[in-house]
Amino acid sequence: MTFVIGRGEGESLEERPAGKLGTYRALDGSSGAPLYIDLDRPHAMLVVGKRGYGKSYTLGVIAEGLARAEGVAPVVVDPMGVFDTLADESRGSPVPAAVMTAPPVRPNVLDPRSWCTLLELSPESGAGGLVWQAAEAHASLAGMRQYVANADAPGTDKRAAINHLDLADSWGVFDETGVSAADLAGPEISVVDVSELDSAPMNAVARAVGEALYRARIERKIDRLPWLLFDEVHTFFDGVASAALETILTRGRAPGVSLVMATQRPSAVPPVGVSQSDVIVSHRLTSGADIEALKATQPTYMDASLEERMPTETGDVIVIDDATETVHAATVRRRDTPHGGDSPRASEL
Repeated sequence: MTFVIGRGEGESLEERPAGKLGTYRALDGSSGAPLYIDLDRPHAMLVVGKRGYGKSYTLGVIAEGLARAEGVAPVVVDPMGVFDTLADESRGSPVPAAVMTAPPVRPNVLDPRSWCTLLELSPESGAGGLVWQAAEAHASLAGMRQYVANADAPGTDKRAAINHLDLADSWGVFDETGVSAADLAGPEISVVDVSELDSAPMNAVARAVGEALYRARIERKIDRLPWLLFDEVHTFFDGVASAALETILTRGRAPGVSLVMATQRPSAVPPVGVSQSDVIVSHRLTSGADIEALKATQPTYMDASLEERMPTETGDVIVIDDATETVHAATVRRRDTPHGGDSPRASEL
């Protein structure tokens, strides 16, 4: 009988889309039956593990499964520049992928409060108030600057607001004809490479991508179900992207928007990111704070402590499936496309 994380057993894989995660791991370390992940229903998944134990690799395995599945629109937000290899030649069936390097996004995808947060301006300050009003009034940076220039406000506030808007413009990520939900909702997996951006513009792009897909499903403008995959997700919970992530976590199920979050620091993910995840895939963790972050939501149906079940080898995982209230020890399968996250070694030069 085939078991599918997030779904259970009893259905053939042809009936509903699923992606192979790996194989069961016996007590002696040997491989057992294959283990799959449900790609049919919306899910919130958290993939964790200390550096070098396969967290990003596992995210790539899930991405390959999504790229080959019907009816979904997968998007990887890549802050490290390691997922462009999804577009490389694949073993087995092709992995359709399109790589977008720092795609421009539309300024009006950020609400006025987010603009103030992005530019580190208090909404109660003179300059922050002007940026807030400009964001409400215009959908382009040029229009926002013109609004501030024409405003009846002290010159110091106007100059400060325009300087901050000029800074946002210098990032080169805003354009009123920027990437749309339709651009991201094709059958292939979209790799949004933001590795060349600083934290603020990186978060702006991530916020725009998340909100565009969420709104498109709310308004039924796209048919495919979006899956958003974030590597090093703690860097986005620290910026303006956090609002979009939390919206998808708490309200994404109804419109059919899924979120897969990967991080080596689960303690840096807000509690909602852990508590709202119906699937947790854990590689080895050794930090007490990170283990405690997961233990806070350890389910009652888990028959041993998290420390007792913690994997020790690279590629091994423990999967907590809250949808079926089951816990699984597994080994992640080999990727079909090259893994771009390996660290270079001096001995290889």
